[in-house]
Amino acid sequence: MAAESPAPDEPDVHLSIRLGGMSLDFVACLTAALIFVQEHAERRYVDAISVDSDCTSVFPRLPNERLYLTK
Repeated sequence: MAAESPAPDEPDVHLSIRLGGMSLDFVACLTAALIFVQEHAERRYVDAISVDSDCTSVFPRLPNERLYLTK
């Protein structure tokens, strides 16, 4: 089960990341997910990212999600 959101007033989204042939799936609040995508666009440290609203609590929360809200 996913932990509590650092931004409970925002919707959670599914953040899917491809890194070195591995798929990593996380739940993140919308703002953290969008900032993560923005940083990827600037630095290209992952192979691919997708964000969708098909969010499920089966996935863990994005590690250090709160840090993406303080950019």
